[in-house]
Amino acid sequence: MLNIVRTNSDNTDFLNLITHLDQYLRVLDGEDHSFFAQFNKVDHINHVIVIYLDNVAVACGAIKEYEVGTMEVKRMFTSPATRGKGIASTVLRELEQWSLELGYTRCILEMGKLQTQAEILYRKNNYTVIPNYGQYEGVESSLCFEKLL
Repeated sequence: MLNIVRTNSDNTDFLNLITHLDQYLRVLDGEDHSFFAQFNKVDHINHVIVIYLDNVAVACGAIKEYEVGTMEVKRMFTSPATRGKGIASTVLRELEQWSLELGYTRCILEMGKLQTQAEILYRKNNYTVIPNYGQYEGVESSLCFEKLL
């Protein structure tokens, strides 16, 4: 059974999951990892989702304000053993719902172009490609998305 918990970046299960995310990205990003890692600090994130399957933390995601009306989706991860079960879409929908509850009308996100499964996830959940924003402008290995809520 899935259990969805709203928490913050102090949550131990969230921190453990993103340790696995960072290990995965370190390999995938290669030489670019240090550049991207600087934008993925998790201190002081107040809106974090952790998904539990049979009381085991298996997925997470977070949102933080990017600008008025816009939340940025950060730190999405699903454990490899539970991929393909719709859990990542559940995290994403919960983050979108929380954004709406907080008065936001748009979510944006950045992902590495080599993260093909993530791209499929975001497109399946009605995210559309936008020009790279902020620190990702001009970064050829980045792909940015948005969804109007």
